[in-house]
Amino acid sequence: MKQVFKDIFIEKRFFIVLSALIIGFVASYFFPNIFGVLKLLFFLFFILVIVDLILMFASKGVISGKRILPNKFSNGDQNSITIWFRNSYLFSTNIKILDEIPIQFQKRNFELNTTLLKGEEKTFSYELRPVKRGIYAFGNLNVIATSPLKLLAKRYTFNNEQEVPVYPSFLQLQKYELMAFSNRFMEYGLKKIRKIGHTIEFEQIKEYVQGDDIRNINWKATAKKNLLMVNQFQDEKSQPIYSIIDKGRVMKMPFSGLSLVDYAINTTLVISGVAIKKQDKAGILAFSNKVENRVVAERRSAQMNLILETLYNLQTNFVESDFSRLYIHLKRNLNHRSLLLLYTNFESLDALHRQIPYLQAISKLHLLVVVFFENTELNEFAKQKAKNTQEIFEQTIAEKFVYEKKLIVNELRKYGIQTILSKPENLTVNTINKYLEIKARGLL
Repeated sequence: MKQVFKDIFIEKRFFIVLSALIIGFVASYFFPNIFGVLKLLFFLFFILVIVDLILMFASKGVISGKRILPNKFSNGDQNSITIWFRNSYLFSTNIKILDEIPIQFQKRNFELNTTLLKGEEKTFSYELRPVKRGIYAFGNLNVIATSPLKLLAKRYTFNNEQEVPVYPSFLQLQKYELMAFSNRFMEYGLKKIRKIGHTIEFEQIKEYVQGDDIRNINWKATAKKNLLMVNQFQDEKSQPIYSIIDKGRVMKMPFSGLSLVDYAINTTLVISGVAIKKQDKAGILAFSNKVENRVVAERRSAQMNLILETLYNLQTNFVESDFSRLYIHLKRNLNHRSLLLLYTNFESLDALHRQIPYLQAISKLHLLVVVFFENTELNEFAKQKAKNTQEIFEQTIAEKFVYEKKLIVNELRKYGIQTILSKPENLTVNTINKYLEIKARGLL
């Protein structure tokens, strides 16, 4: 009985009608003729409340429901959650859905409203965008149901407590892997890279078709077949591609709720998938004050699962990064020349100059690409129109920092180090562009 009272909710219509009756009884003091009518209306209202109570609590009908979640969420992407309901009452009911969303989203006013007809089943979906990896705990699924009278409501609580892990962005991985498999990169804004010369791997001799490079014509095969035949080459395969994630304090800055280290993690997962689809070996490692989370570059079937789990479990306390330890680790453990995609961030030339000796030393052993980030919020602030002297001063400082990023690019190129300066949201596309450019130019 105690639980029944806990599940009773009084609706807005109840208070409106009751308030109107109270005002009417006050008015009857001045107009005694309406007192009898008001007593009749009050008695009718009481009967309707009893009827509503019987409809919602004494009848055999119930509202059934459950939440359906995916096995895991994709970090930084919109993830769909489905809710299923069925109405077994003998009448239509209005329901208010209150889902207990994980505390990481800080959504305290989440609510869905709909109507379920007699015997009807419905599914609803909504989307959530997590911005941190880890376990997200959903609480109960609560439903407030009302009869057509809408005077009282009954609460249904479904003990549907569930936990969902948030992994690096596997949705982006699926999209770009499909593009790599179907060679449809151009549809997503990735640049077409003109090949320079030939790679060393010969594939086949085939019949000439319009668009083939005439410099590849095989004249001996042409004479034998009496048809134009061309040599076809393919990119070198099985080249080691390592994504190196700086998980120091410079990667703590958030953009659109996602930290720079999580942008780097999402891109690492995608570029590893694309590299394996392109028949290369993919590996990863992360560093701050020490080097860890290493996955040796391989092209085996389980490699992507190993990379995904390693990236999911990557943790950092955002301490100062030690590039000297990174150099020593690479020199001792990477025996073959590899493509190294180093995700880090430099906000000033002074910060770069402290690390330049180590970056130079690494670039002598491997093909190094330094990937760092534009401060998009600073860029937008610098473009705003100044309204007073203080804002002019602040925007001048912002423009100085924006310009210094370009100087950092020039400084790295001066030492022969490849660079990517990217907005955080464009990091994946820009990194794939650079990888395809390196493959096309045969730089590795």
